[in-house]
Amino acid sequence: MNLTEQFILLQAPNPAAAENGRKLSKKGSFSAHSRTADDTLYWAECAGSGKNPYRVSIDFTSQDAPVCRCSCPSRQFPCKHALGLMFELLAAKPFETAEMPQDIADKRARQAARAAKKESAAAEPPKPKKPNTAARKKKLAKQLEGLDMAEKMVDELLSSGLGTLAGSSAQTFDKLAKELGSCYLTGPQTAFTRIALAVRTVQKEPAQADAAYNQALRLLVALRSTIKKGRVFLEGKLEAGDFSAEDSTLFEALGGVWKLEELNAIGSVRENAKLVQLSFDVSYDEAKKEQVERGWWLDLDRGDLLQTLNLRPLKAMKYVKGEDSRFDLIETPALYLYPGEGDRRARWETATTRPLFPEEQAKLPTLAQSSLAAAVKLTKGKIKNTLAPKFLAVLVPIGRLGKIGEEYLLEDPAGDRIVLRDRPEDGPGHACVERLSMLPKRLSAGSALFGLMFYDGRDKALCLHPYSVVTPKNVVRLQY
Repeated sequence: MNLTEQFILLQAPNPAAAENGRKLSKKGSFSAHSRTADDTLYWAECAGSGKNPYRVSIDFTSQDAPVCRCSCPSRQFPCKHALGLMFELLAAKPFETAEMPQDIADKRARQAARAAKKESAAAEPPKPKKPNTAARKKKLAKQLEGLDMAEKMVDELLSSGLGTLAGSSAQTFDKLAKELGSCYLTGPQTAFTRIALAVRTVQKEPAQADAAYNQALRLLVALRSTIKKGRVFLEGKLEAGDFSAEDSTLFEALGGVWKLEELNAIGSVRENAKLVQLSFDVSYDEAKKEQVERGWWLDLDRGDLLQTLNLRPLKAMKYVKGEDSRFDLIETPALYLYPGEGDRRARWETATTRPLFPEEQAKLPTLAQSSLAAAVKLTKGKIKNTLAPKFLAVLVPIGRLGKIGEEYLLEDPAGDRIVLRDRPEDGPGHACVERLSMLPKRLSAGSALFGLMFYDGRDKALCLHPYSVVTPKNVVRLQY
């Protein structure tokens, strides 16, 4: 078994749990270290706050997905005691060979029975579920009712002018957002919550009023498009009696949540994908009250750029496992892709990791766009869609990278240039441009720059927010 510190950190629900586990190991809280002869099960006792120690075990029957068990009352999984036991293993503490405890043997048997039952069920053709037609018709009708409410508010705002936001009540938008949530329209609901936040900014922070007005205008334009296209979409499904999910971004724009089986049903899945993370960042979504952990990935075989999103609601953050930077190659048997164009969101259920081979690392920058012009064309094609985010993740070849006056610029091998600038919407926590000064003056030949290409209204031009530099030998991250 090849246990590494990175593997332990990836198992932890959050960095604090991993650090607490490390401290337990360092201060010698563990005793009675035991293992099975086949090295698939390790267990020990860990001193806790009570008089009786906790019984902790780690089952490595599946090495990439160890099963952690502990008698402590923690709701975190794995708990700090299980993580501490992993650090005991990493530190090569001596574990005596012993017979497997009977309670764990029983749990293993039940787990094997469940796995066999699941495998048997998967081998049989699934029985088609009979759709609850009446309930789905009722839901579509409720969504259409909500779109009518939203359209009325959007039309009033656009006809009266955004200047009226200063005199508007943020509670009005909050109330409408709540009503849209009861209409199964969580997408428009979030948009009106963001408008309410813009109203509060206009009223309380005059210095940021212009940015808030621009944000509100973008939201209203996207909302109007969502409402019009969404109505046609929902009325068509209602008329046809077709309630299944389909390959459309409208499903998510209206508030739909994709399940993996739905993505599989529409054929949005790839087999045996190999992914390398180019960048990782964390932000807080005030409207949704959740922390967003985003990874940017490069498909080693296809050259596509993809993103993963780990959403951790503030109220439940302690119990939702956090993501972190990944430096190894990820191999997954099934990669599920959300509908959309460009940097699509991706998910997977199971994956294995391993270090990149030198030839794989050298391949990464060769998967960049052929030129800046090609990346610009793709970006313009995406951002003109009113439902799409106003940026595109791109990997572009580096000819030269430097500063002219106060601006950093990237020049591709063909001589085309683009200004490198931090995207205002990302906030100061994502500032990267100034870190370019820390790079070597001469980068390796054949390097590429990864970042988000976006339209900057200040000078009405496309700019590039740099996230990392990809060389034939390594990936230099400008963030986490």
